[in-house]
Amino acid sequence: MSPPRVVLVGAGGREHAIGEALVRSEAHLYVAAPTVNPGLKRISKDYKLVKVEDGPAIASWAKSLRATLAVIGPDAAVAAGVADELRSTGIPTVGPGKAAGRIESSKAFARSLMAEHKVPGQPRFKEVRSTTDVDEAVRVVGEPFVVKPSWLTAGKGVWVQGSDFATDAEGKAYARKLLTEGKGAVLIEQKFEGEEFSLMAFVDGKSVLPMPAVRDYKRALEGDKGGNTGGMGSYSIRSHLLPFLTQEEYDSAVGIMEKTVEAMRAGGLDYRGILYGGLMITKDGPCVIEFNARFGDPEALNVLTLYDGTDFADLLLGVAEGSVNPVHNSFRLRATVVKYLVSPGYGSQPQAGGILRVDEKAIANAGVTLYYGSVTPGKTPGEVVMGTSRAVALVGEGSALKDALARVEDSIRFVKGTFGVRHDLASAENVKIQVDHLRTLRGQSAPLPQNNMTRSGPTPPPTFA
Repeated sequence: MSPPRVVLVGAGGREHAIGEALVRSEAHLYVAAPTVNPGLKRISKDYKLVKVEDGPAIASWAKSLRATLAVIGPDAAVAAGVADELRSTGIPTVGPGKAAGRIESSKAFARSLMAEHKVPGQPRFKEVRSTTDVDEAVRVVGEPFVVKPSWLTAGKGVWVQGSDFATDAEGKAYARKLLTEGKGAVLIEQKFEGEEFSLMAFVDGKSVLPMPAVRDYKRALEGDKGGNTGGMGSYSIRSHLLPFLTQEEYDSAVGIMEKTVEAMRAGGLDYRGILYGGLMITKDGPCVIEFNARFGDPEALNVLTLYDGTDFADLLLGVAEGSVNPVHNSFRLRATVVKYLVSPGYGSQPQAGGILRVDEKAIANAGVTLYYGSVTPGKTPGEVVMGTSRAVALVGEGSALKDALARVEDSIRFVKGTFGVRHDLASAENVKIQVDHLRTLRGQSAPLPQNNMTRSGPTPPPTFA
């Protein structure tokens, strides 16, 4: 049997992780992206420079390669309907079409869908399309509130009261500013109180196969300060839960995602791809901050590093063809920590063009996995040139979170140059803050229940620090 021929769209850290998982399953990899990711270039059979939104060009190229599978990486490609173009040529594709992809590209659509089909975990919200309606929307929703553009903003457009603005007047002014840009509706939403986590799942149109839960860090600076980013890093623990997340809450979150897929089916939308829930655990259980229509970045780096098997291409083909096999859903019971090294100023005024010298061999010898993000090849071997975003991801793995963290921290010294990184991410002190926050909200003093369980049964209690 011939190896699968897979076209992967995108060139970030997420796509590098997807590509490595595909190559481990003996797939022949072909990459379509606007820039050259040196890690992807190294493992691909061919590499086409093309905008990720150019569906006709990507589909034509994939057809000429006789591709047997395509995988959509970035949100912009989903929103542009690239999956529709690929499917029109007969190529099974992982990634929803443009209509189903509105679950991410139109936050207003997602909220309306959930409301119509009574999917739990909704905040109070109002969709606003005119600057004159902002005051009334805030009055109905109440304070504290969140201002959210309905369109794609690469994870950086949401403003939260108490973090990004202090008074309702500031929040209203930001909402009006967004509306004057003329890109679409703005949502005024109730602010949830709790701890955020990410839950991704393989979806074949009917079935929902969840992956390990992951905690992401959006703020650029230590102590959760600074501007919103696409994600400075993330962690997962051995049980596939989180230190503040119980098995019951995990299962409730999966139920929300299942109901969302059912709602899309009821609306005639055949969702085949990765559904990524940006969720928050509150005292009342899991609530939905937003949905995304692809693998998260950095969360994909946690889970794909843990994917245990040589059948990843088969799993994705099942997603694309509407017949995913649960047997393939296999992740090692290990903790992971992802830390991104980012361009100076990332999160406010990023500066491109910096040179990083990366000792890949030393990083591998330290037991750490490296994925390249917003970089291009440098002039000499071992050098990469940073773009304006997240440049190099380092992924540590261990039986306990402290082991995974120690490996990542130690490996940072093998990258030379000027960059930003969050050293507090996944630290014992930081994780304790998250756990204590939820205990306070719940009115608890005892340890959280069921935190030593996995979906397949009990494991030894995980160590978090």
